[in-house]
Amino acid sequence: MQYNQDFITMRSMPFWCVANPLPDPFGGRVLEPISSVDTAKLIAWGGREGYLEATGFHDDDLVDWNPDTPEDDLEPASRTYATLREIKKILDEAGVVMNSAVCNLHGNKLFRNGGLCNPDPEIRRLARLKVERSLRIGNFFNAKHFIYWVARDGFEVPVAVNWNEVYDWLADGLNHARDYIKSQNFDNYIGATIEPKPNEPRGHMFLPTSGHAVGFILGKLNDPDFWGVNPELLQHESMALQNAVLTVGYLCSLGKLKFLHFGSQIKAQFDNDFPPLVGPEGLKETVQMFHTLNRVGWRGVLEYDCHMLRAEGDPDDPTACHKRFIVNCAEATEIALTLARRIREPDPTANASSIDLEAIRQMCGLDGASGRRA
Repeated sequence: MQYNQDFITMRSMPFWCVANPLPDPFGGRVLEPISSVDTAKLIAWGGREGYLEATGFHDDDLVDWNPDTPEDDLEPASRTYATLREIKKILDEAGVVMNSAVCNLHGNKLFRNGGLCNPDPEIRRLARLKVERSLRIGNFFNAKHFIYWVARDGFEVPVAVNWNEVYDWLADGLNHARDYIKSQNFDNYIGATIEPKPNEPRGHMFLPTSGHAVGFILGKLNDPDFWGVNPELLQHESMALQNAVLTVGYLCSLGKLKFLHFGSQIKAQFDNDFPPLVGPEGLKETVQMFHTLNRVGWRGVLEYDCHMLRAEGDPDDPTACHKRFIVNCAEATEIALTLARRIREPDPTANASSIDLEAIRQMCGLDGASGRRA
């Protein structure tokens, strides 16, 4: 299935968005955890109802990981093997495809001081094995992209970091992922991405912004053409006070915007992960980001990376609130696309303020609005 509305070829609703039980740093989960099979059924519902075309996963969203059995996905007698096939059957029957495969290097306590950048070589070895397993699972689902989510590859104490080696460790880990894709002939992957984060979940991350990610790709990776960036907008760039329009414009100019993670955010705050357009700010920035992507001719997948508001989790009817969240994300996307289409090419003779005000009038359907006293 394709969506093919303006620049968006498909809308991807990942497992981690749908299944989020809504904890925060100050309170436990609102909803009971749901199994990956039940999550797949909700995603399949969204696909059949026309609200999404694709999905994505962290490996741990689908199946548990045990470092003592790093190849359980290849064992026909394992629960992992059976679960993956049950999920695939559900998604295939609904026509939902897999956009992204992500390796979870942040959840397990083994990775509390990093995964690919961990100073302990044994932990880095385990991280590589987990990446390999995630790549195999992605191949099974025919995923189009592998995402390096920076996870816990960051720091709180700068003087504790081995700055002479840490970026080489990271390059080694990502180059290994690319080499593994080649060696296994995983031709499902059309590319891989780095998803930068400024300060979540650690105090500082080694690749905090899209600019850092592009510089790292071009300066440190063996196959830079294979790698790009999937910025999370408005969230992560906004947490570093960057602007979404600047981010997508910059990445498109370099051919490094592989696809987009999408939600809403209050600037400079913790990771709100609001649904798109939801919250006290971000409407204008989101619409102008969409307008820019149309204007530069970019086309690709829009993948949601957000969760429902904690206040909207309904323990008495979890299925309904999960479905409503899927619908809200799809409706927000349609609103943003509709508003972006209204913005026309600016008058080249007008000044910047006049151009901005005119774009707002067009976006809001107020073409006749004037400041002249009646």
